[in-house]
Amino acid sequence: MRERRQATAQPHRARDRDFEAFVAGAAGRLLHAATLLTTEPPGRAPRASALLTAALAATYARWDRLRGEDPYDLTRRELATRFARAAWRFHRPYGGILSKLTPLERLVVVLRLYEGVAEEQTAALLGLPVDRVRATCARAVTILRRSS
Repeated sequence: MRERRQATAQPHRARDRDFEAFVAGAAGRLLHAATLLTTEPPGRAPRASALLTAALAATYARWDRLRGEDPYDLTRRELATRFARAAWRFHRPYGGILSKLTPLERLVVVLRLYEGVAEEQTAALLGLPVDRVRATCARAVTILRRSS
């Protein structure tokens, strides 16, 4: 009986090690993206941390079913989706560099310019036409240029 428990625990340990290695490598960049989205100051970003924790939990839940899918891409999509669903919570800016932008503009800027996601992928993720993503990004960049 003890041998059976050890045999089934082995894959879970490997899974946990793989996930921990992924988090160690990706969490910093993803936390920075979440901080940009929430406009909280770096170092004091409880909403960004909560957003990232929820996205990482969703990725961990699907870890065994990734089958070649990029875990970073999955976590980024989850982060963006969770932010978009709760954008009303983040409407009041906290003074970050993107605080003059609406939540949608922040999301498009972070995905397109910070994360380097293609317009088509951003549009598909957000359920928007490509032209709207392009216009939103251009408007956001104009706002940011005026404010600096």
